[in-house]
Amino acid sequence: MGWIVGVTGGIGSGKSAVTARFEQRGIVVVDADLAARVVVEPGRPALAQIAAHFGADILLADGALDRPALRARVFAEPAERRWLEALTHPLIGEEILAQIAAATSPYTILSSPLLLETSQRELVHCVVVVDVPESVQLARTVNRDNNDEAQVKRIMAAQLARDARLEQADIVIDNSGPIEVLDARVEELHREFLQQAQAHREQN
Repeated sequence: MGWIVGVTGGIGSGKSAVTARFEQRGIVVVDADLAARVVVEPGRPALAQIAAHFGADILLADGALDRPALRARVFAEPAERRWLEALTHPLIGEEILAQIAAATSPYTILSSPLLLETSQRELVHCVVVVDVPESVQLARTVNRDNNDEAQVKRIMAAQLARDARLEQADIVIDNSGPIEVLDARVEELHREFLQQAQAHREQN
């Protein structure tokens, strides 16, 4: 397995803006959120188990998962969130490993909001935390997803605290500034990661 960079950050921090810029440079981004969607697609065993546990009204008319309804349930009831995580986390892990194994770019990025809370941390050689003040997280998420503020605050409270994330970071990207600053920072890191990936290949 090649050199892997983990990218994480709280909701609304702008992880996708960061990873999109690495993708523009030809780097494969394995997105844990997308892997989480794959494992609950219609026809997958996990979706049947979720429907059996939460009731058929957790499904849309076409049989797909009603993700906003599920999110509201699990963030309101911690025990339900734990049940869902116990079911899906191992499946998401398998999907992530398969996608990393198939990646062909000089290094690979694993983008995950739960990178530091799960065994995904063990997959990466370097941890990048995308960081903004919590007030910015809240404002961006409310505006972006049209979520109510109370639910966004519950999601933020369920995530690793900002200080704890920053303590575990090898690299921090401050994403509260202008987009040009972010572009320059990603270009700088891309060059650095290419060198580290090359060194990793030579050692292995």
